[in-house]
Formats: sequence, C-alpha cells, structure tokens
Amino acid sequence: MSFSLLSPQTAGLIATALLVIQIPATCLLLSRLIKGPSRRLPIAPGTTTPEQFGTVSVVVPTLNEQERLTPCLTGLSQQSYEVREIIVVDSRSTDGTPELVKKAQSKDPRFRLITDDPLPWDWVGRPWALHTGYLYSSPESEWVLGMDADTQPHPGLVAGLIQAAVAHKFDLVSLSPQFILKYPGEWWLQPALLITLVYRFGPAGISGETPERVMANGQCFLSRREVLAKLQGYTSAKGSFCDDVTLARYAAARGFKVGFLDGAKVLKVRMYEGAKETWQEWGRSLDLKDASSPGQLGSDLWLLLAVQGLPLPACLLFLGYIAQGSSCPAVTAAVGLNSFLLLIRFALLLAIAPSYDRTQALPQASALFWLSPLADPLAVWRIFLSAIKRPTQWRGRSYQFS
Repeated sequence: MSFSLLSPQTAGLIATALLVIQIPATCLLLSRLIKGPSRRLPIAPGTTTPEQFGTVSVVVPTLNEQERLTPCLTGLSQQSYEVREIIVVDSRSTDGTPELVKKAQSKDPRFRLITDDPLPWDWVGRPWALHTGYLYSSPESEWVLGMDADTQPHPGLVAGLIQAAVAHKFDLVSLSPQFILKYPGEWWLQPALLITLVYRFGPAGISGETPERVMANGQCFLSRREVLAKLQGYTSAKGSFCDDVTLARYAAARGFKVGFLDGAKVLKVRMYEGAKETWQEWGRSLDLKDASSPGQLGSDLWLLLAVQGLPLPACLLFLGYIAQGSSCPAVTAAVGLNSFLLLIRFALLLAIAPSYDRTQALPQASALFWLSPLADPLAVWRIFLSAIKRPTQWRGRSYQFS
C-alpha cells in the first residue's frame, strides 16, 4: 500500500510502532558492533616449533566430495610436522572421493582413510563422522582439528592456530574463513546472509558474553583432546544440524574457554555453487535453532527483522510518503533511524571485505558485493523460513527424527 493513501495519523502510528520495535534492537546491535575495534587480530600462518611435534590429529568428514576435496587435501599435506595424522572419515561415497584420498596417501603417509559405521537414527552425518574420527585418532595427540572438505588451508594454518589457542588459553577454538565466491547471484546474496551472523554475535575475535552467545565454525574447529574426552566426543551435538555451535556452547556452559577468531589469512572456503545452492544449503542452518533456546531464537529473529530486514523497505515507504508533501515527527524519526541502520550496513561492507577472495570471481561479479544490502530483506526472510522448519535432508541424507 502506498503511504500517499494513508492519513497522517495512520502513518504516524505505523512509524511509532516501528520505532518501538527498532530502537531497542538498534541499541543492542551497537553494543555488539562497538566491540569490533578491540577484537583479537586475525591469526597469521605460524612456524612450527619442536614442542608442537605430532600434537595434532586432523579429522575430515566426507560424503561425495570429489569435486571440491583436492584443495583441502593439498592444503593439509602442506602442514608441517605438528600434524601427526590426517584421518578422512568417508561415509560411503560413490563419486571417487576415496580414490582421491588414497592418491594423497601415496604421497603423504599421514593420510588415513576410514569408513564410518552406518549412521545411527539419532545422529546427523557430520557429527557422527567427526566423532568416529576422534575415536580413531591417536591418544598421543594433544589436539583434534576438524576440517571440512570444502576448506582450502594455507601453509602454516595449523601451527598458527595452535599458537593462538595456547596464547589465549582456549580449550576449543574455531576460525572464520575467507570466502571464495564466483557468480553474480552469490556475490549479492551471500554477504547478506553472513551479516545475519555478525548482527547476532558480533565480529570474529570477540568473546561471547554468555555460553548462549558463543559462536563457532566447524569448517576449522580445534579442540583439546582431553576436553573432547570430558565432553564425550561429539555426542552432545549428535542430533544438531549446527553441531559446531552446539558443541561450542555445550563446552562453554561447562566452564571451558571457547574462542572464535578471524582466519581469513590462513583459510579459504568454497562452500556452495551459486546463489540457489547458497540459499538452500547454507540458509537452512543459519538460524542455529538446534543450538538455541526458543527464547534466544525469538530474540535473534526480532533483532534481524528490526535492524536488517526492515530498514530498506521502511526508508522506501516513508520517503515515498514524505515525497507526497506529508510528514510528522514519528515519520521523520523513523526515516532517520532506518537511514542510520542502512548507513551502518553499508559501512560494514568495508569491514567484511577482507573476508572475500575476489581472484576467482567472474568478471564484474564481485561488484554486486557492494549491492548486497539490497538483499537484506531476502536474507532475513530466509532465516525466518529456516527457523520454522527443521531440515529433513542434508548432504544427500534423509532424516526422520524430530
């Protein structure tokens, strides 16, 4: 409905309602973003020291990853002698994934290929594979590092990650990567989806205020082996579609120190092929409902709607109303607040720009990154859709449990 058809009283009521919803959400958002300048610096590639010798077991879960596994295997083979073993847990791939691992094993004996047992009814595939790898890993390793098949580790990643974990006394620590995007649609949509995480949890490198606000990324997730033993491996996250966050919050609630750092200098990832796959696959896990209470999920949805989903439509509607020659204090205030929120959103593009690798993008595709705020209402809608429906399929598997 055009605001030109509304009376000043009705427009004022709508603007007032928006202000009631948005003002406290804006204050909450600012309290999180203001911590950005004091966040821990991105980790850098490290140089292995003698005391790190054989301290890490790497676990890589795979299921039909032939198309994207090679960069991961190559990157892991470039890690130094701090890596004792690289255990690839395959869930009966049919596309040639095991053959890739065997080829890597012929060049680097640290690679081990194992097949996990049939998936129990109450487990999700990824945590089951990680749990299997943890059980098969050497008890001599001090650390267990879970790596996803779509990651591309840089030389020095593991050494730098261990050094950061020791320096900050983390029991569990994960990294945010640098994203590899290629196509125009994903350059437009993916940053809007990423911002939903920044708005809810702040930037990587800051500490969560409470265990319920802890953030994690399972694409590169380092845990002390003794801590995993106390947590009974990955069993606390066995039925979670966001097992990384579930496990991290479970650990934090039990007094272990959990970190989430910027790893853009040591880790790249090519998650999905295009906007459609990004929408379908990543979008259905970003709500994090499996790691959140109903109250927390509701609070996150309110925040995203107020500060990310509404500003663009509100500005367009109210400015259209003002253009008709009408206004009132509430409308003016609403325009000011939503313009301020849009300004924050565009400014954040500069902050997250280092999190993207532009070298592999199609010509001109990366320019759509700067227009990603226009996708914010769509991104918030995707989170709402995901929040009201639990996945029944994931990575080629079907799930029946509730």
